[in-house]
Amino acid sequence: MTRRLGSGSLVIATHNAGKLKEIGALLEPYGIKCLSAGSLGLPEPAETGTTFAQNALLKARAAAEASGLTALADDSGLSVAALDNRPGVYTADWAERQWFEGAPGRDWYMAMGKVEGMLAEKGESVDRSAAFHCVLALAWPDGEYAIYEGKCEGSLTWPPRGTLGFGYDPVFVPTGRSQTFAEIAPEEKHAISHRADAFAKLVAEQFGR
Repeated sequence: MTRRLGSGSLVIATHNAGKLKEIGALLEPYGIKCLSAGSLGLPEPAETGTTFAQNALLKARAAAEASGLTALADDSGLSVAALDNRPGVYTADWAERQWFEGAPGRDWYMAMGKVEGMLAEKGESVDRSAAFHCVLALAWPDGEYAIYEGKCEGSLTWPPRGTLGFGYDPVFVPTGRSQTFAEIAPEEKHAISHRADAFAKLVAEQFGR
């Protein structure tokens, strides 16, 4: 039987305030107080894994060992069937801009364009199926851990549509829908997303719901 979370503090292995808020709201009903790795001054480990699970566990273990508290980390990304499931763990890397006028950052339109360009090279009949993945890793300071994997299948469209999402959301149409993730209201998207799928599995096992 997988070890259970008790009430108390949980370190979320992120320096992103938005992600902390989102995860904190999901866990609040279960008596869990969430702290970010950033607020504790914990360093961000290099994501050297070749799978979502490896990277999520790497981040969770680093936060647990450094803080002495149980930690939760996630790793997520897009896989495109016709591109041998790329970009995969390099989903964010495909959006990285080179240094330009002292302002590095991510350009998601560039990343979406790269994917579309690679698909276009394969012809009009190319398989446009894709999936978003999310892996949640719980790690305890003594080394024990648990993994929860979520997935949302769909297909890619072009040009991008919608302004409500982020990342590759404007080109991803979930199966059974006609709108992209960036056209769907956030609360509706959160109910069907890859992250929602992973969290449902975590909650079911950890809290019996």
